[in-house]
Amino acid sequence: MIKNKKEIIYYLANKYNLPLNTIDKMINHQFKYIAKIMSLGGFDSIRIPYFGKWSVNPNRVKHLTAMKEYKESEKETKKS
Repeated sequence: MIKNKKEIIYYLANKYNLPLNTIDKMINHQFKYIAKIMSLGGFDSIRIPYFGKWSVNPNRVKHLTAMKEYKESEKETKKS
C-alpha cells in the first residue's frame, strides 16, 4: 500500500512513464489552486472533482471576525 506523497509520485511516474517533476506538478497544482482561493479571503467553497469539497462554516467566519474586532478594540483601548 502506498503510504506517502513521494511514493505516490514515484508510482504514477513509473506507471505512466512520465518524469517525476511532471507528476509532482500535476499533483501540487490543485492544492496551489485551493491555497490561492483561500488566500483571497472570500470564503468560497472549493470543489475538486473525485477528491472533495472544502467550505467554511458561516458561523465560524462570524465568530472569527468578532474575535478579531474585539482584539483590535482592546489594543485601541490600551493605547488611550
